[in-house]
Amino acid sequence: MLIGLPKEIKDNENRVGMTPGAVRALTRRGHQVLVQSGAGEGSSLSDEEYQAAGAEIVLHAEDAWAAQMVVKVKEPIASEYHYLRQDLMLFTYLHLASNSLLTDALLASGTTGIAYETVQTESGQLPLLTPMSEVAGRMATQVGATYLQKSHGGRGVLMGGVPGVAPANVVILGAGIVGTNAARVAVGLGAQVTVLDICHDRLKYLDDIYRGQLQTRISDEYNIEDVIYEADLVIGAVLIPGGRAPWLITRDMLPAMRKGSVIVDVAVDQGGCVETTHATTHSNPTYEIDGVVHYCVANMPGAVPRTSTFALNNQTAVYTLHLANEGLDAVRKNQALQYGLNTYGGKVTYPAVAEAFGLGYIESMQALAS
Repeated sequence: MLIGLPKEIKDNENRVGMTPGAVRALTRRGHQVLVQSGAGEGSSLSDEEYQAAGAEIVLHAEDAWAAQMVVKVKEPIASEYHYLRQDLMLFTYLHLASNSLLTDALLASGTTGIAYETVQTESGQLPLLTPMSEVAGRMATQVGATYLQKSHGGRGVLMGGVPGVAPANVVILGAGIVGTNAARVAVGLGAQVTVLDICHDRLKYLDDIYRGQLQTRISDEYNIEDVIYEADLVIGAVLIPGGRAPWLITRDMLPAMRKGSVIVDVAVDQGGCVETTHATTHSNPTYEIDGVVHYCVANMPGAVPRTSTFALNNQTAVYTLHLANEGLDAVRKNQALQYGLNTYGGKVTYPAVAEAFGLGYIESMQALAS
């Protein structure tokens, strides 16, 4: 198969879809890989390293996009939509439920879109979402600590406090991979941490692990209001796989929050779990509403690209190889990839995406059979 690796062009997105190691696994099995020159620079990976792995370096994005399968990190942005076509397989994060324009572009072009974030194993795990959720969760606490500084618009609160002065009050909405990793760093910094989730088993797990170092509460409207009004930092870590995140903090709740408090909404890729969330960039990461600082960067792990690229490839490389070796047959044979299929032949093949936009839906296997 001819596989393309274009350079990411989203604002300050320095990750790359494949490492030289992943490329070598493909070329040793007879596949041809076209790498756009400079694609790996942001992750400190040179063209020479890709060439040594057997790739061909091409100068222009259109050359990499001309492949049968394109492997990326982030979803295509508007300037890349013209590369989409019916005979293209696109393997990347898509987050379609919060992006109607990209959904329309994929459907209009007939592109086969396989989304990292909805690839799901039999046990319900999301192996291609997990590594970036780990990075984003740990980053969320670091970022929150930075923006709590007065010079960044925050309340001027130190996360761990000092003897005689209380630490920061951190609230984490969601106890999944993002929330668990955010809690790990927040507890490590000495903050007072409260984690909310609808799943009692997840809360029990955290309670057992941390043995009183954090508090856990069931996530409902009453408890959310009770904790966020006293919070210095709120981390939105809610996930509906492939679907739009629910609003847990509404616009009307903001005036009652502490002035200079910070919201880091990691759920922004799925529309955000705060009503006032809108996507920001690493170049312009925050905005303020009612005295509350919002950090809503949609590609947070892009700030630590080398770590993120290798963590992502540890999980994606095996699926990339399956798709290269077998094409769509890999999807037919692999249930995890069936969940990953979001669009095919101009049709939506993932139910949460169809629900988000009121579109028709066809099951992935039925779509492939037709």
